[in-house]
Amino acid sequence: MYRLFADAVVVIHFLFIIFVVGGGLLVIRWPRLAWVHLPAAFWGAIVEINNWICPLTPLENHLRRLGGISLYNGDFIEHYLIPTIYPENLNATTQHVLGGLVIAVNFIFYTIVVIKYRSAKT
Repeated sequence: MYRLFADAVVVIHFLFIIFVVGGGLLVIRWPRLAWVHLPAAFWGAIVEINNWICPLTPLENHLRRLGGISLYNGDFIEHYLIPTIYPENLNATTQHVLGGLVIAVNFIFYTIVVIKYRSAKT
């Protein structure tokens, strides 16, 4: 049961990362989603830039330990999602670049939102 919970945390973590990076695209279609996306994008950028560990990571590891499961040994989630979320060569420089990319990509998306909003008002 703990393995199932740990795998669910990994999936949620992966979906959150996708939302942080690309959620601005959703905001273009549904502007009110910005109230959820902006804090998520801010959190994602801050975590990367400051080399913090997302709270979902220790939660996943805790659930794996409770289940007596060795970390990342072979199923779909562990094989495909874990390396995406936790790259092997992740270092401070890479994290700073990733945090900057989150900011840059979302700046582009929100610029589109503002332009769209302004053109709708005229």
